[in-house]
Amino acid sequence: MGSEANASRHEPWNKGKIVGQKAPFKLKDIWALRVRLQMENRVRELALFNLGIDSKLRGCDLVALKVRDICHGEQVATRAVVMQHKTQRPVQFEITAVARDAVQKWIKVAGLKSDDFLFPSRIHDSPHLGTRQYARILGGWVEELGLDPAEYGTHSMRRTKATLIYRRTKNLRAVQLLLGHSKLESTVRYLGIEVDDALEISEQTEI
Repeated sequence: MGSEANASRHEPWNKGKIVGQKAPFKLKDIWALRVRLQMENRVRELALFNLGIDSKLRGCDLVALKVRDICHGEQVATRAVVMQHKTQRPVQFEITAVARDAVQKWIKVAGLKSDDFLFPSRIHDSPHLGTRQYARILGGWVEELGLDPAEYGTHSMRRTKATLIYRRTKNLRAVQLLLGHSKLESTVRYLGIEVDDALEISEQTEI
């Protein structure tokens, strides 16, 4: 009985936390990795990284992109619209000059055509890069940056730009649209911003 009482008093470590939520990348890490991938001429990885950051897509949607999804003719578009696999709702995203350059170079190097998957798999049974392969590639980036692998995952890519936009603008509705969330509460939970904002207010309150 005593042990049961103790167990009921013992709060789980993850009470109040979003289980498995991954940290967004910091700006210094983004630029450090970009420089490394450019210097080492890792064209495919640079395109994957830059487009992953810009698009804010879930891993399953990012790896399933086709060239035609993000290109107008021969040129990479400045904006694209993709139907999300999980929600079946369209989401729009911008493709910055840095990402456009990286993707354009990758398409040329890989000799990809309009109907091809943007990131073809190197495994024969799969037509495009799988989510597990993507997670492994990302794990390599995290290791190269000297970050804690337990804190980062493919959702770090999705959260990075969304978190930066929120911190700079505090415009939650804009972030909701960019992430393709149907409810504002989902965006609040996803970014974990209530906790962040509360800590920020606390830090600015001197006693």
